[in-house]
Amino acid sequence: MARTFEKTRKEIAKKKNGSIQALHGKSRDSRRLHRAQVRDDRLEKLAQARRKHDKPLLARAAFFQEVVQANDDKPLDLEAIQAKIREYVHQYDEEYEEAKKQRRPGRPPSTKEDLLRMKIEALEKEHRDGFYLPDLTNEANVKLLSQFEGSWPYLTNVSWVKISASGAIKPSSFPPQGL
Repeated sequence: MARTFEKTRKEIAKKKNGSIQALHGKSRDSRRLHRAQVRDDRLEKLAQARRKHDKPLLARAAFFQEVVQANDDKPLDLEAIQAKIREYVHQYDEEYEEAKKQRRPGRPPSTKEDLLRMKIEALEKEHRDGFYLPDLTNEANVKLLSQFEGSWPYLTNVSWVKISASGAIKPSSFPPQGL
């Protein structure tokens, strides 16, 4: 349970000499407890939605953190970055082909296959227009990224860029607006 409900329960228990069992169903205190519980549930639901929305960027940062750590925390050149971007973009290709093979002839694609296809298309489009990733050409930024521990607030310290398939690099801000 979240903090609001516990705090409210404690206040009411103190007022009732330690027992909240004797509350009437429609009393002010029981309504107060109910409001606190509803608020906590609503806040938890919002937090879960936020975590779900933030998950892809955290996974992206973790992927490029592994790339940096494999390179001994040294900055990468543009060709190496482009190769790693292609590797990231095509990470679902094998899984998609496997789902495609499992489908019987003449049957429509499964939901999983559709989701994988949409992920792949979205990543390829982002790669053409400008792939959003931490700046791996800056040594100070690479050191910051290698110390990333998996939390969302830490990523605001890292500088981000968009690299298009043609090789154009544009600075970007965190969190991304249109991603």
